[in-house]
Amino acid sequence: MGLYIETRIRRDLDDLWTHTQDPARHQRWDLRFTEIDYLARGEGEPQRFRYATRVLPFLTIAGTGVSAGEKERPDGTRTSALRFASPHPLSLLAEGSGYWRYVPDGDGIRFLTGYDYRPRWGLVGVATDRLLFRPLMGWATAWSFDRLRLWLERGITPERALRRWAAELALRVLVIAAGCTGFGFGRLLLLTGPFAPMLCYAMPLLASVAVALALFLPPAPGTPAARRCLRTPPTRTRAPRLLATLERQS
Repeated sequence: MGLYIETRIRRDLDDLWTHTQDPARHQRWDLRFTEIDYLARGEGEPQRFRYATRVLPFLTIAGTGVSAGEKERPDGTRTSALRFASPHPLSLLAEGSGYWRYVPDGDGIRFLTGYDYRPRWGLVGVATDRLLFRPLMGWATAWSFDRLRLWLERGITPERALRRWAAELALRVLVIAAGCTGFGFGRLLLLTGPFAPMLCYAMPLLASVAVALALFLPPAPGTPAARRCLRTPPTRTRAPRLLATLERQS
């Protein structure tokens, strides 16, 4: 089953195209990549590129791909398609393909992607992909799309957005940890004196409310969130014909 992610960005189409097609800008907002570099090409040839993802401080997984774009279409939309592959033995992703579509919609752009890939490592790889890697890739793509939206709509740079997300996540974890331990319930009873009986009844409720808020309160407007993106296509979709013109990568 392929992955589908869609967001709506209120920004000029040319700006969105630039921020997604320029490798230097793309690698800043897309959580899935650490480096993206265009390779030399001849006139009329599709654009070849190299990508890399730093999994650990000492481990970087790289791959190559080929892409092509249609910037001028009769219906006013734009399309970009790519095929990619990684020969790295530790890369679960062996090879795959996908596309981006840019669809003008009122005062904004529907920016959407569909992609799929073939995992390696046999049955173990298929199981790992289905249970862990594919959900993680879907979340990372949606989170990245929202980070791009914040950059274009509100001027929040990708680096600043990441710091906001990390700070909010840390705060939620701290609240959950404190709530699960009763906010130091024993010490509070010693400090409250005559209010101890009332606190004894109220503390479990307060702790439950705090944990529930930390788990379910929506992210701040300036914090990237995968939940803001559509994860199921509103109508039946299919890959653009442009994808068929690109050679498979291996």
